[in-house]
Amino acid sequence: MTAMTVRGALLPDRSRRDLRLDSGRVTAVAPPGELPAGRSELDLSGYLLLPAPAEPHAHLDKAGTWDLADAPPCDLPSAVSAWRRYAEYVTEDDVRTRARRTLDDMLANGVTAVRTHADVLPGADPLRGLRALVGLREELRGRLDLQVAVLHTDAPDEVLCQAAELGVDLLGGCPHLSVDPAAAIDRVLRLAERYGVGVDLHADENLSPSATDLRLLADAVRRRGFAGPVTAGHCVSLGATDPQDAMRIAKETAQAGIGVVTLPITNLYLQGRDHPTRTPRGLTAVRTLLDAGVTLAAGGDNIRDPFNPVGRADPLETAGLLVTAGHLTLEEAVHAVTNGSRAVLGMPAAGPQEGAVADLLAVRAGSLSEALGAACPDRIVFKAGRIISRTTVVREFFEVDDGHVGDIAAKQ
Repeated sequence: MTAMTVRGALLPDRSRRDLRLDSGRVTAVAPPGELPAGRSELDLSGYLLLPAPAEPHAHLDKAGTWDLADAPPCDLPSAVSAWRRYAEYVTEDDVRTRARRTLDDMLANGVTAVRTHADVLPGADPLRGLRALVGLREELRGRLDLQVAVLHTDAPDEVLCQAAELGVDLLGGCPHLSVDPAAAIDRVLRLAERYGVGVDLHADENLSPSATDLRLLADAVRRRGFAGPVTAGHCVSLGATDPQDAMRIAKETAQAGIGVVTLPITNLYLQGRDHPTRTPRGLTAVRTLLDAGVTLAAGGDNIRDPFNPVGRADPLETAGLLVTAGHLTLEEAVHAVTNGSRAVLGMPAAGPQEGAVADLLAVRAGSLSEALGAACPDRIVFKAGRIISRTTVVREFFEVDDGHVGDIAAKQ
């Protein structure tokens, strides 16, 4: 792997540095001009250099189906119904095509690692979507790290075992939609132990302060001594829980070693529609979780499907929502979509620090505020120290004289 020297990058602390990237790591960071010349050099003057984002919770089998599924603006139960109607017609090739297009969008925006959920689909071949995503995982290896979790509600053990044998990385589920949430959690943990995979559950995706998935999961993990990675996504109800109770649950979650993924764009869209006044935010208690020592990640969740008609496949959009709706600092929000997400995915830290993995995102911006607020499109993406994507946008402004457009006035 060819070493590269990066010159003049702006770091999040506002310092400018040169970096040496070698063998997939950042091997040196120094003030400009102090590193010796290398065979391969890149001038990053004008760019802010960040750890590459990771997407900890996607639904690539659903991505891009909003215009196809004829789903009205709706709450979670209605979105589930709309998706299930459309899912009857979903094919393996369909999932592969839409998922690959979405992954390309994510990669161009800086994402070098993704965890996606894959539904157990209706019909005679319930794992067709999962097969498509497992195939993409192998196809994209080296460019992007893809993890696949099977998503279900009370699917038979036989189907989950088949999914495990196909090579999924994690077993998932939706305990809050199960007839017996506690039994559903115990079953997923038992099967995950059998197959040596992790667990990633959709938990408490509602605004009821009495929801129990996260509490039940923390108790079951400790009781069973489950040693694999465990993640809980959504956990929306925690944001509607009394602060003292929320802190107690958050501490139990931290003690059990469970990572929590907040998903602002989808949950802000779906939740609270039955509260026409004083509408609650569809977010988990992000500040409480951080204060309790929980590993907090943030993801984009659904992208233009029945659960969310918008979304740019851009983690910096997610970070911006955490600042606006979750009242996190810029630094906390960026960490949630970068190394917080990598931690939930079980990956080592990346970033412009000596010794870190050289998965990096260079954004043409002068600060974190500009990078998050302006949706800066010019980006260079590094995977293991190699450039794997580059986006450059040209903007042109034209002179107007007496209502007629003339020569170009400026180009950016």
